Amino acid sequence: MSRRALRVLRERGIFAQASVSLHYQNIAKRYVVRGVESGGAAGDIGRYVTFAEEGGQPIECLHPVESIGVNGPHAVVVAPTLLRLDMLRKGRTYELLISRHAPSSADSGRRPLLQSEVLFRGVHGRLEADLTPTNKAQAQSRPAFPTFYSLAGEEIPVPPRFEAAVRSLVDATNCSGCSHSHYVARRHSEKRGTEREVVVGDARPSANAREPSRFDHSGSELGIRAGFDNEGSVRQIG
Repeated sequence: MSRRALRVLRERGIFAQASVSLHYQNIAKRYVVRGVESGGAAGDIGRYVTFAEEGGQPIECLHPVESIGVNGPHAVVVAPTLLRLDMLRKGRTYELLISRHAPSSADSGRRPLLQSEVLFRGVHGRLEADLTPTNKAQAQSRPAFPTFYSLAGEEIPVPPRFEAAVRSLVDATNCSGCSHSHYVARRHSEKRGTEREVVVGDARPSANAREPSRFDHSGSELGIRAGFDNEGSVRQIG
């Protein structure tokens, strides 16, 4: 994604946060990845970033976020491993990037790196259904799913485990003035205020984990840009 595209999104009032970061939990003695579900649409442009579990199911968020404006952050997610799904829409053309983010092995007590892997990349996908508010009810009677093609013109199917998430992204990138989450799940517990409640997933302490001296902000917009632009780095997983 070019700087110009990012600038246009900001000018249209769409503030999707694609960056993920690595953080340390003192109680669980492990590293986790943090992301923010965010985005929305404004007219013929939309971008939305959400997160999922390894199997593609909705991940439970740490807490929702209510913003003063729209098309911004909607929920915070924290987990040992995050699957990030990032969709960009212009008219009826869609771009999709699905990536996996997790800490590397902490050998010899060293602080791990945040590793990123592209699982699926769809470029110039087409969805002819009109999902504008006036036609959305009619369009929802048909499958709302963009079709992606290879450079040779062959259809590239989205892995089945991501289909539900991608459908939610299509809705989200057509949600003008978005002010709510489209895919991540609300936490079942209403408790607040302690670090222990931040522990998500498998909370077994890592034997080699050590408290960090700084944050790692890998997986930022640069990572998204590399994922969209570098076809050679793509590994599609069914």
